[in-house]
Amino acid sequence: MSVPPPDPPGSPIPVMARLLLADQQFTSCRQTVMDANPGMSKELASRIVEEGLKFVAACAKNPGAGLAPSRIVDEGWHALILHTALYAELCEQLGGFVHHYPGWDPTHYDPPILDRTREKIAELGYVADPGLWGPPSDETLVSVAAKCQHAPECAIRPMPTPQPPVA
Repeated sequence: MSVPPPDPPGSPIPVMARLLLADQQFTSCRQTVMDANPGMSKELASRIVEEGLKFVAACAKNPGAGLAPSRIVDEGWHALILHTALYAELCEQLGGFVHHYPGWDPTHYDPPILDRTREKIAELGYVADPGLWGPPSDETLVSVAAKCQHAPECAIRPMPTPQPPVA
């Protein structure tokens, strides 16, 4: 096993989204991804959850930016959402609840949305994992269980507060 070379002096240290969760919480979300994708390695499931965390952080810090995850990153986001109490606390910690508006149509793949999302992730000091932000047809890493592909009309943005029905 080779050890990567150290970063040059003065280079910024990337922020680790993994640290947004306690170890037990992260492990539980990773297991959710693995359960939905039999045979997936812990390493890949960890990468997917970490990208999901970066995505949620970018959305919470940039309401109205119209961000969307790749299909693979969406799997990590879904794992976070399924842990409802953890997800609510995470969103509160990050500054705002990030709602999920699913939609599936493989033609909705829109590279500029993903580019914008990765830019917002980078602005927070994170480094997006390039292997997990590809097109929906790129299933060379994993056959993702989630059938979501977000598009401009379902990208994440603030929604009005629901109002009670008028009697």
